[in-house]
Amino acid sequence: MAYIVGIVLFALGICISVALHEAGHMLTAKAFGMKVRRYFVGFGPTVFSFRRGETEYGLKWIPLGGFCDIAGMTAMDEITPDETKRAMWRFKTWKRTVVMAAGSVMHFILGFVVLYLMAVTMGLPNLHPTVEAVIGKTSCAKAATTTEQVNNATCAPGDLVPAAKAGLLPGDKVLSVGGKPTPTWNDMLNTVQAAGGPTVFQVQRGGQTLPITIDIPRVQRLLTDNSVKEVGMIGASAANPPGLLSYGPVDAVGKTVSFTGTMFSETAKRLVEFPQRIPAVVNSIFGGERDPNTPVSVVGASRIGGEAVERGLWPLFFFLLASFNFFIGVFNLLPLLPLDGGHIAIVWYERVRDWFRKLRGKAAGGPVDYTKLSAVTLVLVVIGGGITLLTVTADIVNPIRLP
Repeated sequence: MAYIVGIVLFALGICISVALHEAGHMLTAKAFGMKVRRYFVGFGPTVFSFRRGETEYGLKWIPLGGFCDIAGMTAMDEITPDETKRAMWRFKTWKRTVVMAAGSVMHFILGFVVLYLMAVTMGLPNLHPTVEAVIGKTSCAKAATTTEQVNNATCAPGDLVPAAKAGLLPGDKVLSVGGKPTPTWNDMLNTVQAAGGPTVFQVQRGGQTLPITIDIPRVQRLLTDNSVKEVGMIGASAANPPGLLSYGPVDAVGKTVSFTGTMFSETAKRLVEFPQRIPAVVNSIFGGERDPNTPVSVVGASRIGGEAVERGLWPLFFFLLASFNFFIGVFNLLPLLPLDGGHIAIVWYERVRDWFRKLRGKAAGGPVDYTKLSAVTLVLVVIGGGITLLTVTADIVNPIRLP
């Protein structure tokens, strides 16, 4: 039941995101004096609708999108005589840009609000743990093949602590392990677990960089999937370990801004990697192992959200919701039709074109003829539809699951 509730809640979060996206278009259009004919959430048959002023508001049965019908969004749109002066394409370039970008801005605002509320309540994920070794009574390298042994981290006298034996001190910053740079704690952890025997650690201590050789033992450890694996351990822990970091209401603002910047950077990387990950999605549909880094659809994201709620991982649930909003916001600004970014690109093409025409003493060229772009738009719609179908299919037959 918790799993189903999680799926429903995540789907509801997506619906709210879509509603706010379209509300961004509507509110800015109305603020500039453009006529908004309709504002609907969802597609398909109408559940209900009502009219307030000149705008019809409503809800449709299929909650997988929505639309805001602004009169004269392009010069091709049919408009009535009373709408002529308020047609969107007649307004200044910057106003049309603001209206088209407002949908993505609403996603960014929603994502920021979710992260801020996380920061002051449950905490934000610590994406960059400090790579400092701390030697203490709980830092030892010993086998742990049961849950009880993992939870009992107390070291007895004489337990093996390779890091302390080699001379690693509290506050030492590990720069590399066996010649491999370790900029984050996870990098160091993964490198140590894969190593064994005498290994050189480059350590920053105060203003000095020192080489320390640690004899890394291989011990049996219980993993998160309940399997047992032999890994390397040195008996050191992070000074600022991975996990959730909570902040006060004031500090949370700056931390959320910084965290949002990191998420924008990661989102951009994922978009660049998007095309090369599609073959892995196809492979997973036909029985291949599903790479957790492959794209997911709304179906897949909702399933992961359901699993997070089922396990009580509410921080993960809200982090996924914020990530979804940032991704959709950035993706929607790509300069491709029929995305908002495509319309913005055309608006600015008209502006630059007319500027060059003015320099040559010619009149403005008028609105772009969208019929000439219909073939390109159709190709992009087909490609987008195909990718959506692939990811939805993969998320049904071979979904990404939490470890």
